[in-house]
Amino acid sequence: MAAAYEASLEYARSMDQVDTLFPFRERFLFPQHNGEDVVYFCGNSLGLQPKSVEYLMNRELRDWARHGVEGHFRAANPWFSYHHIFSERLAKIVGAKKDEVVAMNTLTVNLHFLMLSFYRPTEKRYKMLMEAGAFPSDQYAVETQVRMHGYDPEDAIIEITPSVGAHTIEDIDIINAIKEAGDSLALVMIGGVNYYTGQFFDLEGITKAAHSVGAYCGFDLAHAVGNIPLNLHDWNVDFACWCSYKYLNSGPGGVGGAFVHERLGNDKTIFRLGGWWGNDEKTRFKMQKGFIPQDGAASWQMSNAPVFNMVAHNASLDLFDKAGMTELRKKSLSLTGYMEYLLRQVSNLSFEIITPTDTTKRGCQLSMLFGPEGRLVFDALTEAGIVADWREPNVIRIAPVPMYNTYEDCYRFYEVLTNLQVSQ
Repeated sequence: MAAAYEASLEYARSMDQVDTLFPFRERFLFPQHNGEDVVYFCGNSLGLQPKSVEYLMNRELRDWARHGVEGHFRAANPWFSYHHIFSERLAKIVGAKKDEVVAMNTLTVNLHFLMLSFYRPTEKRYKMLMEAGAFPSDQYAVETQVRMHGYDPEDAIIEITPSVGAHTIEDIDIINAIKEAGDSLALVMIGGVNYYTGQFFDLEGITKAAHSVGAYCGFDLAHAVGNIPLNLHDWNVDFACWCSYKYLNSGPGGVGGAFVHERLGNDKTIFRLGGWWGNDEKTRFKMQKGFIPQDGAASWQMSNAPVFNMVAHNASLDLFDKAGMTELRKKSLSLTGYMEYLLRQVSNLSFEIITPTDTTKRGCQLSMLFGPEGRLVFDALTEAGIVADWREPNVIRIAPVPMYNTYEDCYRFYEVLTNLQVSQ
């Protein structure tokens, strides 16, 4: 398909004219630069605000004012069951049954809660496997979980690194490491998409390998959810968690999400921390001691829904429901492919694209590895009205998000790059 691409504004605009998802762009608010919309390629860090958020937030405020505490049952979306309004839409996005998903808490909180259930080390089986260079919060969570159980992270954590000279990790290296760890392995916990390189791992293959040695398998899907179609139930993934403020456009600090496969979520013998909202709804208001977990992922809830924190999530999931992950992925492949094509035409700057070229191994993020002049390039892009993302030590990440980015956005980014002159 790359052979059909053209590095011209006319071509980019012609592609936008036939893009069936183009109207979704009008559903979002863009930051301004010199009175014009910025070119926003930072949806892998914080998605844009859907325009409907203000209306939905005001509706909740009105319900609070009108009903007070009775809003738990009389609000337009009753607060008592507020988390239920997300289940079906989230299930479509991650490939799950609606009882296998729940919107709750935030990402790292959910990761800790889930590891408390699925990292249950024994004298023999106590090791945890993850990718080297994972996002720091994942590293901290894994480190402190093994310390909590009295183990030394240097011994208990197996980190898989890229081969010498490579930037990404081969899936087969992860699978082989799992097999080598064998019955010493308690849990595999990997980021579904690596935040730095944008690499998407073989979640199904990794899960099968983990199960073959008797280990649980879970994923941090912060950079995968809303980016790549997932099929968590059929892949037999044990658990997963994610944030909603990146591709799911649910605002800074937006509510997180969790998946627990039904074979585990409905198993009441599996330990989980108890909380009022995780208790069986039928007996919740009997106010009796003795935690009775409800069925499914919702039993990992602690507290009642943070309604105002969930309003943007509601707005964004409506858009995902209308667009559909199939169409979003189709556009993502084409749009990111066009961006990659344009980047390879740039001759005035020296950089390497470290995101896999294989489209099955990436979402819409492309990571550009620069030399010492990288920060100057990033600052120049910012001055030109391009919102990208800088990651130490020398990577610029860009994400052509199919929900609101256009082919013309890609061309404008390319045009700015080709006119940059920077020197260290």
